[in-house]
Amino acid sequence: RFGPALDSLHTTPHRTTCVSKEGEMATASLPGSPEAAAAVLENDDLVSEILLRLPPQPSSLPRASRVCRRWRRLLSDPAFRRRFRIHHRRGTPPLLGLFGSSRGVVTFQPALDAPDRLPRGHFSLNLDDDYMTLGWRHGLALFYLPDSLQVVVWDPLAGAQHRLDIPEGFVLDPSEDPVNGAVLRAAGDIDHFQVVLVTSDGRRPALACVYSSETGLWGDFISAQLQSATMVHWGEPSVLAGGCIYWLISVTSILEFDLDSQSLAVILVPADMLTGRSHQSTVMRAEGGGMGFLNVADFTAEFWRRETDCDGSWMLGGTVELDKLLPPGSDNEALRMLGYAEENNVVFFWTVVGVFMFNLQSLEPTRLSEIGISGYGYHPFETVYTPGIGGGQEGTDKRRSWWKRCRQHIRGLFSCARGGNDGDNK
Repeated sequence: RFGPALDSLHTTPHRTTCVSKEGEMATASLPGSPEAAAAVLENDDLVSEILLRLPPQPSSLPRASRVCRRWRRLLSDPAFRRRFRIHHRRGTPPLLGLFGSSRGVVTFQPALDAPDRLPRGHFSLNLDDDYMTLGWRHGLALFYLPDSLQVVVWDPLAGAQHRLDIPEGFVLDPSEDPVNGAVLRAAGDIDHFQVVLVTSDGRRPALACVYSSETGLWGDFISAQLQSATMVHWGEPSVLAGGCIYWLISVTSILEFDLDSQSLAVILVPADMLTGRSHQSTVMRAEGGGMGFLNVADFTAEFWRRETDCDGSWMLGGTVELDKLLPPGSDNEALRMLGYAEENNVVFFWTVVGVFMFNLQSLEPTRLSEIGISGYGYHPFETVYTPGIGGGQEGTDKRRSWWKRCRQHIRGLFSCARGGNDGDNK
């Protein structure tokens, strides 16, 4: 069963009798009749529209393609697969796994269960230059190469890299000027992307610059005079919420870049959050799409929400004792926050008994058994992945080759049997 949209094609017979003006009896098919369902199944466009609504899990299209040859043909069409990715870009994409770095190699570690689980190392990238990971979003990764003053946008699904020269004057001293950034796509777009870079060393105004792959150009520098102690941090992951990109730049400050107004601002973190203890924090998406803030001290998690009124005050949304949700023994050593997946609203924690994924809505922990520890944490990979489906000429050739081997094997069996019988008759 593939859900209500597809199950509706298999309906019980319904017929009705109509009387014409001449008094003749006629039988007509209702929409739920086998004839109506057959008419739908004969229309490739209608079937494609139904298949388009399959869940965006990696196993959906391969499993549906095994129903019949016609579905396989429709699902293996590159145009359909493109439409499928665009359609599901409007919703929450699957959290396929996480990327970590080890000895200069960016490797993939799966997070889904079978049949949607992708192999460990399914995607990997080896950058020859020294690099810093700036972030992941919408199926893309962004890396900063300080030696060559470039950024690299990597699309693991397409296997494509885009190297972009950072605009002259944006970075004065690569060894001293901290650079951070974010990559994103517009809603429903799977072709073009934007890169937002920010820098601030506390000595000059903070700068931001936006690149558009649609035009192939960087925009003008955007500057803002921030507090003298405000500095951008290398590699601090960004969060996209409510049309703005946020970076945590200190224990007390958040840098905001508004995508609509193309402006920079600094927001102070909640003043009343847990103090006096070692804590870890991250910007997060609040309910309704605005900005939230997660602060964890020991095993106590505080969830804050920023009000959208004129003063932008913070409100405490709730407090959770995480050690009560984790298996026994997890509290023998402090938690370590590894990353945050903004589209699935999931945070990752390391504990002494393993790595856990927390859904911040249900507060249900899921253990990720194969995840190790990376020195720079993890970067969640959230995107719609459509694995290859055997079909077209390649699939036909494979089937022909299989049938040919079967026929040869059967002929060999008959030949052996015939030879054995002849020997008995002699």
